[in-house]
Amino acid sequence: MLLMVMHRQNKQAPTIVVNSFRYAFIAFFILSAIFPIVSAQSSAQAPAQNPPISVAPQNPTQTPSPAYSDSPLPRPGLNIVVLDPAHGGTDTGARGTGGIRESEIVLQFALQVRRALEAQDFQVIQTRMANENPSFDDRSAMANAQVGAVFVSLHVSSTGLPGTVRVYVNSDLPGSSGGREAGGLIPWDRAQAPFLALSHKLGDFVQGNLAARFKGSPGNAQAAAIRQLRTTAAPAIAVEISSVSVNDRLDLDRMAPGVADAIARGVTDFRPSYVVAGLPGGLR
Repeated sequence: MLLMVMHRQNKQAPTIVVNSFRYAFIAFFILSAIFPIVSAQSSAQAPAQNPPISVAPQNPTQTPSPAYSDSPLPRPGLNIVVLDPAHGGTDTGARGTGGIRESEIVLQFALQVRRALEAQDFQVIQTRMANENPSFDDRSAMANAQVGAVFVSLHVSSTGLPGTVRVYVNSDLPGSSGGREAGGLIPWDRAQAPFLALSHKLGDFVQGNLAARFKGSPGNAQAAAIRQLRTTAAPAIAVEISSVSVNDRLDLDRMAPGVADAIARGVTDFRPSYVVAGLPGGLR
């Protein structure tokens, strides 16, 4: 029996070998088909790598460099001119027989005065740019809010020798005492008091330049009670051109360049004399 069994086993051996190769081939085929799918799924499930972030090395002991601005620092002293074209709106000021209105003339003069001042490196702030009429206090407040400023108010008179120009400073305030009340406060309507001496000096510089250009104009500034100057806490003058009584407006227009140049030169001459008057306690 043993021989018969062995023979039977020997007869079955080729069949087993053939079947083994067949199963191996099928298994290899199946694995070959499955492997790309599994790989693709693995790749899809793998977290995507973020691109590297460039981080500058940090040095905790390093002090950041200060940032510098191209704009220059404010220069100490006199830098601002508050230019006040008087009147405006329904207040036309003086009127001539030929229909000349002071409020219109001074606005045209202000344009040329502004250009002349800016050419001398002053910053110019106008109390009005068109036909409006700010109050006296609004105009003064614009000047009082500045540091390093003077105030120049432009007028055209109804009297005086045509072709002449006069400069006025305020006269209806006490001088050295400054009109201070108890506690050192200065009333708003006496704000000009501490500046009277400086206003006179500024007025004389401007008047001297005007007299050199317009024959018949006085050589020094004059004092008068001028409401607009009284509430101004800065050196302040009023420049009055004569006059609306001219028959031809061109006579006034021709004066504008000379007036503008004289004001700009006068303010420039005054610049070294400018100091900030002390206001202990401030305005009231």
